[in-house]
Amino acid sequence: MPAPDLKGLQKQLKVSFRDKELLLQALTHSSYAHEHPAEVVGDNERLEFLGDAVIELVAADLLFRRQPEVGEGILTLDRAAMVSTGGLAAVGRSLELGRYLRVGRGVETSGGRELDSLLANAVEALMGAIYLDRGLAAAEKVFHALASLPDGGLVNFKGRLQELSQADSQGVPRYEVVEASGPGHRRHYWVEVRLGGVPLGVGEGGTRRAAEQAAAREAVSAYAPPSDQDQPEVARAPRARRSKAQDVVAGKP
Repeated sequence: MPAPDLKGLQKQLKVSFRDKELLLQALTHSSYAHEHPAEVVGDNERLEFLGDAVIELVAADLLFRRQPEVGEGILTLDRAAMVSTGGLAAVGRSLELGRYLRVGRGVETSGGRELDSLLANAVEALMGAIYLDRGLAAAEKVFHALASLPDGGLVNFKGRLQELSQADSQGVPRYEVVEASGPGHRRHYWVEVRLGGVPLGVGEGGTRRAAEQAAAREAVSAYAPPSDQDQPEVARAPRARRSKAQDVVAGKP
């Protein structure tokens, strides 16, 4: 199998590798290396190991800078989602990384190029190669440009809140739109989430779904399991500041 044309990939990355063999190694799956031992020096598994550590660092830096008001717990959840197999596979697909990979015949025939696990591993190897060839600053710049952080973060906070509440036998969280304003094409929503009638959090967003996620996010950050008292306080953690959405729920302008 001829080496893929890597000019397009380097253009997308905005990185010109000094050592093109290092880039090629990052794109070489172990299945290909096993089938072509005389042609290939090594596969991308060692680079994958290195890239995993690089990504953990640059992802933490990205979240820390983009979300200055978010606490450690939410930052940890967001980082876990960003560096998850699904999160890294999404980065790989944005680069069309699958078409650049060198894989063995078995992987090829089974459609393995587009597997989340394979793409995620390749992204890790690629980041390891960028780090070795161009340094940490270049790796950081590439990852910051590629990694997505949608409105409300990467974590499904509604799902997370439901997992927490059900684990404590607290029932299912209920979401209520407390206010909506603006024209149809620029609607803005404020949503409150309650559990057993107890308010847990409020959030706002350009869609009802985004506002619900924001409310669930606040609830997760303040969530505490029920105490041994007869009247459990589901959300006992104090909030450092009052948000605009909370003012809306309280009836303030």
